[in-house]
Amino acid sequence: MGEFVTVKVAQCSEAQILTAIKPYLSNPPGTLVPTGDDCAVIAAPDSRYAITTDVLVEDSHWLNVWSTPYQVGRRAAAQNLADIAAMGAVPTAMVCALVMRPDVELAWVTEFARGLGEATREAGAGVVGGDLARGKVGSVAITVCGDLQGRAPVLRSGARAGDVVAVAGTLGHSAAGLDLLYNNMVPPAASDWPEACQSQAELMARVRAALDIYLAPSPPLLAGVDAAIAGAHAMMDISDGLDRDAGRMASASGVVIDLDPKALRQEARVLQGVAGLLEGLPYRATSTLMEGVSQALGAQDSAARDRSLSWVLSGGEDHPMLATFSPEVELPASFRAIGTVTVPNSDMPAGSVSVAGVPITPRGWDHFKKNE
Repeated sequence: MGEFVTVKVAQCSEAQILTAIKPYLSNPPGTLVPTGDDCAVIAAPDSRYAITTDVLVEDSHWLNVWSTPYQVGRRAAAQNLADIAAMGAVPTAMVCALVMRPDVELAWVTEFARGLGEATREAGAGVVGGDLARGKVGSVAITVCGDLQGRAPVLRSGARAGDVVAVAGTLGHSAAGLDLLYNNMVPPAASDWPEACQSQAELMARVRAALDIYLAPSPPLLAGVDAAIAGAHAMMDISDGLDRDAGRMASASGVVIDLDPKALRQEARVLQGVAGLLEGLPYRATSTLMEGVSQALGAQDSAARDRSLSWVLSGGEDHPMLATFSPEVELPASFRAIGTVTVPNSDMPAGSVSVAGVPITPRGWDHFKKNE
């Protein structure tokens, strides 16, 4: 990396950039024609491919003052790999189109490639091509293919009344990490943290985990395959918040998803210490989020509980797997129950999300609406 620190993209040819990043990007198993031609050719033993694409834009999906290029690479890979896993497929091949500002250092590009390549290899896949371009704003467009291995794809439209709603992976940690960064709660060294934190190793570990999950998510990719093998009726990854994505699943399936307040409290309890560090500081999520669940939760919650519950309910980008299973099925070890699927009624039409029967208004992320 050191040799590229002062070299700008504007000083390089496309061939020089490709030469610099190539060592970090490997071809996956099943590659028939590797990168270097107009297209790569990948074997499709199942005769079908699951395929997905996603875009990250600089200053919208990542900030360079927070994220290292290595983390941006891992984040770009993770959110696409999670979509493949959510269909019950195994990731196989990835292509990446990278737009770079001319003043970006070549070292940024090589570190991005290292993160992208590592995350993809860890998933058993590889990067087989893409494109490079200059632009006023950096962006990353990823496309990933996946192998269903003979299984039927698990759709978000298959949830049935009576199903158990379950999740694998973390909830709310990425939102907690964003909140910490937003409030500048990231001193350069542990010794600079408030005294109360220094003596609480577990709390510090949770803070670190929240930051790491926001900056470079690590979705439970194998859980998607586990769910498919176990016979999950419906599945999707949670990228825009449990409340919003559960609503999407409920809408696609023509059902209502009812979340268990006890399970939500348990999820939030893990993050309450982190929320306590932010007491009195600006809150990115709207406080009205909790109005819809206060009745189900029973009592007036503390500020820390409100904040941590909001992270759990509306925080996205942990990319956990949300799935529904028949109540007769033993949940895979990676999943935990958080609710049930119910029949729509006049008070809660298909697509509704509720907590203990009390309807809530989803407040997860939407790129094209004002996010409170």
